[in-house]
Amino acid sequence: MRIDKYLWSTRYFKTRNIASTACKKGQVKVNDQVVKPSREVYPMDKIIVRKDQINLQLTVLDTPKSRVGAKLVDIYRKDTTPKEAFEHNELLKQAKEHYRKKGTGRPTKKDRRDIEEYLDAPEAAPDDFVQKE
Repeated sequence: MRIDKYLWSTRYFKTRNIASTACKKGQVKVNDQVVKPSREVYPMDKIIVRKDQINLQLTVLDTPKSRVGAKLVDIYRKDTTPKEAFEHNELLKQAKEHYRKKGTGRPTKKDRRDIEEYLDAPEAAPDDFVQKE
């Protein structure tokens, strides 16, 4: 079975086109060699797939005839990805949040207008703070 079809049928990629594009970009290795989408996969091959900044490692146990359900994926592959890879991804997420919280950053148009209105406003006199009815 072709590597792009295998990765699609074992649900590593949503479409076969995305799987073949990943192969063309060099994000898929079989036995530590970058492969083309047409490369055949055999049982006991070791595959490394770079997806979402994680190097997923798997061993081919068997090749399915077509796309399989999520519950049946473990029949056809053995996931050997170390836990450190996922922990590293969590650290990256926390580091990004540390530098800039979500929602803070570049001001929106409303924020900019409020800032300009504040800066253009004349000095407030004490009478301006009286509530008007």
